[in-house]
Amino acid sequence: MTSSCPSHARVVIIGGGVIGTSVAYHLAKLGWRDVVLVEQGRLSCGTTWHAAGLVGQLRSHSNITRLIQYSTELYAQLEHETGLATGWKQTGSLSVARTEERMTQLRRTASSARAQGVAIELLSAAEAGALYPLMRTDDLKGAAWLPGDGKANPADLTQALARGARDGGVRILEKTRVTAIDVENGAVTAVRTDNGTIRCEILAICAGQWSRDVGGMCGVTIPLHSAEHMYIVTGAIPGVTPDLPVLRDPDGYIYFKEEVGGLVMGGFEPHAKPWGMNGIPYPFEFQLLPDDWDQFEILMQNALVRVPALETAPIKTFLNGPESFTPDNNFILGEAPEVRGVFVAAGFNSMGVASGGGAGRALAEWIVEGEPTLDLWPVDIRRFARFHNNKTWLKERVKEVLGLHYAMPWPNRELESARPFRRSPLYDRLAASGAVFGSKMGWERANFFAAPDQFRAIDYSFGRQNWFESVGQEHRTAREAVALFDMTSFAKFQVQGPGAEEALQYLCANDVAVPVGQTVYTPLLNSRGGFESDVTVARLAQDRFLLVTGTAQATRDAHWIMRHSPTASCVAVTDVTSAFAVLGLVGPHSRKLLSRVTDAPFDNAAFPFGAIREIGIGHATVLASRRSYAGELGWELCIPTEFAVLVYDILVGAGTDLGLVPAGYYAIDSLRIEKGYRAWGRELSPDVTAWQAGLGFAVAPDKGRDFLGRAALLAARQRPLMKRLVSFLAENPDTPIAWGGELIRANGAAVGDVTSAAYGYTLGGIVGLGWLNGREEAVDAEWIAKRRFTVDIAGVEVPIRCQLRPFYDPASARMRA
Repeated sequence: MTSSCPSHARVVIIGGGVIGTSVAYHLAKLGWRDVVLVEQGRLSCGTTWHAAGLVGQLRSHSNITRLIQYSTELYAQLEHETGLATGWKQTGSLSVARTEERMTQLRRTASSARAQGVAIELLSAAEAGALYPLMRTDDLKGAAWLPGDGKANPADLTQALARGARDGGVRILEKTRVTAIDVENGAVTAVRTDNGTIRCEILAICAGQWSRDVGGMCGVTIPLHSAEHMYIVTGAIPGVTPDLPVLRDPDGYIYFKEEVGGLVMGGFEPHAKPWGMNGIPYPFEFQLLPDDWDQFEILMQNALVRVPALETAPIKTFLNGPESFTPDNNFILGEAPEVRGVFVAAGFNSMGVASGGGAGRALAEWIVEGEPTLDLWPVDIRRFARFHNNKTWLKERVKEVLGLHYAMPWPNRELESARPFRRSPLYDRLAASGAVFGSKMGWERANFFAAPDQFRAIDYSFGRQNWFESVGQEHRTAREAVALFDMTSFAKFQVQGPGAEEALQYLCANDVAVPVGQTVYTPLLNSRGGFESDVTVARLAQDRFLLVTGTAQATRDAHWIMRHSPTASCVAVTDVTSAFAVLGLVGPHSRKLLSRVTDAPFDNAAFPFGAIREIGIGHATVLASRRSYAGELGWELCIPTEFAVLVYDILVGAGTDLGLVPAGYYAIDSLRIEKGYRAWGRELSPDVTAWQAGLGFAVAPDKGRDFLGRAALLAARQRPLMKRLVSFLAENPDTPIAWGGELIRANGAAVGDVTSAAYGYTLGGIVGLGWLNGREEAVDAEWIAKRRFTVDIAGVEVPIRCQLRPFYDPASARMRA
């Protein structure tokens, strides 16, 4: 490896584990040769070397699955390319079920896998035992077999990637510790090391569990925390062969893989043990932590149940190595929003080897192209805010996160640790009314309101959960009377200055050069014509706009706006989310209720759909916008935080005889899905155009000026739509519940997947949104009419009707009444 420190490089990569070397390798493959990788110790010496090396393809998001599938392809050919072995072996993997609930989950997993094109087979307990003869099977309900899964040797893989990178021109400096990072005018300029300073235009932080501290050197938020991860390595066991599949027993929190005729057995215990609260010692190379058999006991007990041969097997090694975990159990990838030119790939939650090849390529492409080449929202660094980096909060959260690997992935599962976190000013009022809270972007949000004698928590299941009737009442009230939603968590930005209109006209695909007092729904597109976000823009003055976007998108959208604004020096973007509470008043009685508490007129002439007006409610002055995410007549009230309780109490007091009830986000979801309203992150993504999504009405390609993504949007309009978003309805109310991710079939063939689903209390059945892919044929009304559709819900083929328009109020007459 090169030892001299250059004075300049186009890209500096910090971290010589599997992730850093993968980024370096892929940058070289893309033709970028002026790249330097610095490692404080030796390659793979941090957390990579003691990783278990399991490679399981399937993830809940199709693009993350694609990244891992690419990893398997890369690892299979890397030895031929570089001459160095990677230890890759496609053994397949088994996941077994001890309970009926877990077997239901595996059936749902199989549906999702088939929707993503991943080979999978459901097996009986006896069939699973034939593939893994050492396993006890008499207590199992069945298993899932994924033949494309396998394992790799992490240290060997890192060396192979490093050689491939070096052959492509990358310089690798070991024993080179980063001491500081220079930033000028909001952009990275240099990396200082104990071996010299390297000036650079781009920095990639791939430093594993050190990444949070490295990010802190330049003001970049990388929320991760280390936890102890333990496994044992046995001596030779009769019957263990190199072809033995990887075995996962999630109900026992454990996994097994073959190693030199013996077994590696480890797992993810429900209550993890954080590490490194006082900092990571230096040096920390090829080091382990002390054995902790008490912490490991629950894993060992379950392993003895599953593989009885362990009872007499010799234990060669107990490995306890720290690994980094993120607040939501997804890794962190992308350009940091705080500093231009800083990119991050870190926090891989014990899945670095599986994700390494694909994540390295994805980050390299992001660096080269200036934006991601596919939708990577589940792992995008911008899903976090600076407050997520609090060490005390991270320590509490990581105790729970490690165990999520094998915890039952219940629909609507909420994380419980380090809460409550962010609270609306109405939190106490909602709690007193029976709110059962969930969490999104740290906000405590009312999912539903329990009856006085009802269990105040979610009773998880794959069927109708305990909130089903409560949400039904909230849903029906919004359709038939009036419901009150606390929507404070939605992110809000004030965009103002002499360049505000010009900036937004370039960033927004719709025409936002509207009169003061009007709102516009619009996508923000990328250069491929895909959705970077969808927002509502309200013009409050000639040089001042209010943007409302999704709760989770605050960091992402602010970064996108400032990064791409053509008039950044003439526009100020201010996050005002916490400055305003928002109440959604929804239902046919909403106009009558508002008329009781203010003297402002609310008829269609004075207050048409899309208008925004300043009104008085009691002593408070608020902004009222005539919009509704539920598809009913309604208003969204933007209230200065200090007046929120006052306005809430006035509305509740005036609405009792009109049937007013507080309602939560589960009801919002069922209402918007019935109405066919799309949600960013589910239906809408950077890979989707407005034409595919059925949102052509929300773009104005002929508005008289160019905008970001316009060329791609116009080009896409000329092509046949082989992929379309549709609404679907299963009219039998007794069908199993769909939750999203299920496979859609047409005439028995796989054609798409469900993005959102709920029980449609108005329509009387399972209602949802999903993608249909016609492959070589355009998907239109005629194509749909010729086919019979089903959705695979845990192995049950449920007949559905599909159509391009929503089943509920397709003309939007109720919202404009």
